[in-house]
Amino acid sequence: MHTLNLRELSRRFGLVLSFIVLCVVLSLLSDRFLTPSNAINVLRQSTINGIIAIGMTYVILIAGIDLSVGAVLALSTVVTADLLQKGLSAPLAVAVGLGLGAGLGLVNGLIITKGRVPPFVATLGMMTVARGLTLTYTQGRPITGLSDGFRFMGIGSLGPIPMPIIIAGLAFFVCYILLTRTRVGEYIFALGNNPVAARYVGIAADRYVAFVYSVAGLLAALAGMILAARLNSAQPTAGLGYEFDAIAAVVVGGTSFAGGEGGLGGTLLGVLVIAVLNNGLNLLNVSSFYQPVVTGAVIALALLLYRAIR
Repeated sequence: MHTLNLRELSRRFGLVLSFIVLCVVLSLLSDRFLTPSNAINVLRQSTINGIIAIGMTYVILIAGIDLSVGAVLALSTVVTADLLQKGLSAPLAVAVGLGLGAGLGLVNGLIITKGRVPPFVATLGMMTVARGLTLTYTQGRPITGLSDGFRFMGIGSLGPIPMPIIIAGLAFFVCYILLTRTRVGEYIFALGNNPVAARYVGIAADRYVAFVYSVAGLLAALAGMILAARLNSAQPTAGLGYEFDAIAAVVVGGTSFAGGEGGLGGTLLGVLVIAVLNNGLNLLNVSSFYQPVVTGAVIALALLLYRAIR
């Protein structure tokens, strides 16, 4: 019984303890780590990956995968930036971009559910198509000089809190409530645990799978808006590799690839662990060539520990 209790405690709080230990170690190695300005910097840097990881959590909870979020981010962002340069107001341009992201996610969901195509293949195809459309739309050139109203999303603040953190916090809150306090969340977990049983009890599985991929696309587009607003530029190559960062955060946070197990609380910790680790490596002046090696090793170790505890 004692062993089981220790295992349960490790499963529930192991990532929290790991995060605390990481923060303590970095604070001892760098006197700049625990400063308020650096804490805000870590949170700001984690917003892009955090928003994408929220949608990726939904997808992985239904035992899916979405490799297209980086390309969807890029296409939605360049379309929004182009509309801004053509004189459309910031709210309308953002609405179009978010709608495009959700629509591309919906296409993923329909291909998976109606076409019976595996999620890996369907979203890999969407990744290629969306990236190609982005390069064609922009002719490979960035779109710069965005309006001040739009840029407020990336560089503005409410009091001492930057807008990217506020937007990411609102996205997390809404999606957390949806996942944990509504019937939609119950159905998402049910589809991940046993999709056959979920269908037998009357859950419209195809509808909720399409909804989940739409959410992932919308959140990828939202992350792209913040990135473009911060850089004052919509890059056709934006989002490259972002899908893998999001998947890493979700899996480090304890969400199972088998579906039906995990949640946004763990994903939030996973995002923060990766952001703190990258920030600490920068503060310690670790070469950018070595940083992916260290980050990858930490992620692999976290997954091995999680499997051992399970």
